[in-house]
Amino acid sequence: MASTTPRRSAVLSVLALIAAAALPTSLPEAAAAASSTEAPKPVAGHPLDGRYVVTLTDRPLVAYKGGLKGLAATAPPKNTRVDLGTTAAREYRSHLTQKQNAAAASVGVAIKQRFAVATNGFSAHLTGAQVAQLMAEPGVLSVAREQTYHTLDDRNSTDFLHLSGKDGLWESLGGAAKAGRGVVIGDIDTGIWPESASFAAPALGTAKPTADNPYRPYRSGTTTVMRKADGGTFTGTCQTGEAFTADDCNSKIISARYFGEEWLSFTPPAERADYISARDGNGHGTHTASTAAGDQGTHAVIAGRDFGNISGVAPAASIAVYKALWTNAAGEGSGASADIIAAIDQAVADGVDVINYSVGGTVESSADNPVQNAFRTAAAAGIFIATAGGNSGPEANTLDNTAPWTTTVAAGTIKPYEAAVRLGDGRTFVGASTSVTAAVGPEPLALAADLKVTAASADDAALCKSGTLDPALVKGRIVVCDRGVNARTDKSAEVARAGGVGMILVNVSDMETDADLHSVPTVHLNVPDSSTVRAYAATSGATASLQPDASSGAPYPQVAGFSSRGPALASHGDLLKPDITAPGVGILAAVAPPANRGHDFDFLSGTSMATPHIAGLAALYLSQHPTWSPMAVKSAMMTTATATRTNTGAASTDAYAQGAGEVDPSAMLNPGLVYNSAEHDWLGYLEGLGIDTGTGTAAVDPSDLNYPSIAIGSLVGSQTVTRTVTATVPGTYHARADVPGMRAVVRPSTLHFSKAGQTATFTVKLTLTTGLSGHTATGSLVWRSGSTEVRSPVVVTPWSAVGPKSVTGTGPSGRTTFSVTPGAKRLTLRTGGLYTGTPVRGTVSAADYSANGTSEQNFDFTVPQGGKAGQFFVTPDNPDATLCLFIARYADDGKSAAIVGDVAVMENRPVVSEPDLPPGRYLAAVIDLEDLPGTKSTSFAFQANVVGPHDSTVGTFRAVATTPTVMPGKPVDVTASWSGAPSGQPVTGYVGYGNQAATLVDVG
Repeated sequence: MASTTPRRSAVLSVLALIAAAALPTSLPEAAAAASSTEAPKPVAGHPLDGRYVVTLTDRPLVAYKGGLKGLAATAPPKNTRVDLGTTAAREYRSHLTQKQNAAAASVGVAIKQRFAVATNGFSAHLTGAQVAQLMAEPGVLSVAREQTYHTLDDRNSTDFLHLSGKDGLWESLGGAAKAGRGVVIGDIDTGIWPESASFAAPALGTAKPTADNPYRPYRSGTTTVMRKADGGTFTGTCQTGEAFTADDCNSKIISARYFGEEWLSFTPPAERADYISARDGNGHGTHTASTAAGDQGTHAVIAGRDFGNISGVAPAASIAVYKALWTNAAGEGSGASADIIAAIDQAVADGVDVINYSVGGTVESSADNPVQNAFRTAAAAGIFIATAGGNSGPEANTLDNTAPWTTTVAAGTIKPYEAAVRLGDGRTFVGASTSVTAAVGPEPLALAADLKVTAASADDAALCKSGTLDPALVKGRIVVCDRGVNARTDKSAEVARAGGVGMILVNVSDMETDADLHSVPTVHLNVPDSSTVRAYAATSGATASLQPDASSGAPYPQVAGFSSRGPALASHGDLLKPDITAPGVGILAAVAPPANRGHDFDFLSGTSMATPHIAGLAALYLSQHPTWSPMAVKSAMMTTATATRTNTGAASTDAYAQGAGEVDPSAMLNPGLVYNSAEHDWLGYLEGLGIDTGTGTAAVDPSDLNYPSIAIGSLVGSQTVTRTVTATVPGTYHARADVPGMRAVVRPSTLHFSKAGQTATFTVKLTLTTGLSGHTATGSLVWRSGSTEVRSPVVVTPWSAVGPKSVTGTGPSGRTTFSVTPGAKRLTLRTGGLYTGTPVRGTVSAADYSANGTSEQNFDFTVPQGGKAGQFFVTPDNPDATLCLFIARYADDGKSAAIVGDVAVMENRPVVSEPDLPPGRYLAAVIDLEDLPGTKSTSFAFQANVVGPHDSTVGTFRAVATTPTVMPGKPVDVTASWSGAPSGQPVTGYVGYGNQAATLVDVG
């Protein structure tokens, strides 16, 4: 259902976008869990100062459809790219530049980068006070902290997907030479290694294409031109730079650009390990690009071992490189949001058909995050966008890239490369391995910690860290190394250095295993086998041998343990993410040799590897149906997907892990029905989340977005969702809906289509029957016509009740009545007394917005384990003064924070109420934008009322329903009453409903 959060103004919603702010490392370390009465502590400095992306309300070039006097529309017709060289485009771009200049000048800052094609905005360095002041400016839609994004790390995935072979999908499309022809995939990543055999192709010439090869790219001056399958034209360039010339492009890599102004500005040269060009200094981008569109039949040999031929998913598609991720001296790939937005801007202007984005942030990006906003405009322009779900699983709520206009991809397994460990006592265990090509041993077996040099700690040696093993002890042995901390391949390198003949890499907790390319023959084992081997290796006289070509018989595809899980927090559970699963474990593809031990190819795992499979499949789709929308293509993939497997081989029902399931290329081209949506629908979705888009679009319940899945994050009694389907072939379809613990009614339950292109609308009413509050139910809706099945996952979480976030009462004793909607036939109200925190003093001055100024005051506080909620107050000494307040939660690293709750802007008594407040360390920011006339500062008291794990001993507080019987879905009145509240300071009462919902009562 729609969020119960009160709708925010543009200022409030935009300030709340300062999520995942990368706060300075000089902040104090996280304190130990405090009691609910511990006073907040002032924070030195200005943690909100930093780089921001400012988005303005005027539409960008690709989306502007006219309406401003004297400025003609610039949005291109369907299936054509925006032409930046027209008079209309130049004039409108000048208009946007003027608006950007005015916004920056209003707070006295210099613009660093500008965006105008997919996003209208700029990046700049701002203080916290300038952020708040800027958001009060007309025409500013959002201000978001610059975020750092990171690359996310059958045995042949194209064989596993049944693309190859005489009965494979490529053959049905006319062969591999036509699979993806006429489609351009834009890869936003770490660049490309153009010499790779996966990108071998004829040089770019100047002759225009012929009728028998209409999609052949050619050069016109320094511009690459390619006619596309959709009738449009791609125009790019081969941007020269360090170790990269125009000749490094060809008829496969048709364009290559780089975007690093922001990243290079904050990364000193000594901390870089990259080329200032489109050349890949990491290997990640080369791997994703070759996975999506590498040449068919590329021979892969690594360290003398022949792995046969490999292929990209769409081997006839063209590649456009947009390097926006960079490699530091530690070998880590990362990029700044401003650079990524610039890359998206250019990809849209160039006219790509598909974007692969194997990148993620440290926390979930909000749906109106600047990068996601740019992707929204790109999708509206007809570009299919595949995004990585993240590698932070298997914990819940760990996804990134969860906006509905992108396809969020989970990582699944394929048939693994395996080998066996045979112990001296005869027991045998099978694990992941690509490096055991011949039998090793039997040889002595020992724990690495028992083979350490004197100076090394046992813990470091157990991990086989560099320099920790003693060659005199290791020589001739098979060494057991623990997984963790240092890179897996670095462990085998240490064993090789010390003279070991093999390694058994052991997980110390339940995790996936990886078939890495190791320096010595290696088998990777998971628990419980790893624990057994460790115990045996500790015994006297232990021996082992490593045997090639073993098989564990593990079922596949399974969702990888590292693959991030839903539900998505940004949608409050009203949009199912991830969307789909694709191969992402042990994927063999091209890499950059200098950063990968000289290898031309390597096995990598991650949702980064799964995402280009979906990007490549989208290219195959668009080569056959070039005018289909990105959402129709996504729908076709999702509704034809199949369930992944559990570790027992059963069909998985975990939609928060697999989405709709494993993509099925053989079925996706014949979906029967598709669920389509466009930008107007996405804007309504954002408005339904309480986000002011500045467009005037009417809000819709997020659960009603026309999506190929159905999700309700908080079902109270019953809810009806609406969907519209478009037929791809004629037929009569009959519905079947099944959701455990729910009654699901589809109306109408039969749909008839006499021709392709017809649409029909239906509703699904879901009513709680035997389901339990807070327990998610997963089922499906299937439309069937003959042998065609159109399957949508349905995920519903029932709630026992919902009420307002907060209500207000007055006086040391009193009562207030408010409405609560029960979700079951019994309403349970939970209270715990009155809560009050210790006020702390502060003074702010609007006169000084500088980086070291006094316009903001920040406070640290901790919500202890068992904490439930919080209410936060700023009380100016002068009741006529106005101040701003927002609350942010630190991430585990203590360096980033995400806004929680609403933001109070220029209020006489700012209050932020958060009925669901997880334990952790938090930051409160008080900002002064305007002092009263005749004053130069504003003094105040800040107070954090945290509802802790124990009942309060302050006063009394109770809540009762005014009627003894309740009906699910029918609102009832609840009266809260209190006495003994301390006077002269804010006091909070808490009414819980037995789930995440609660109402805070502001007393006093």
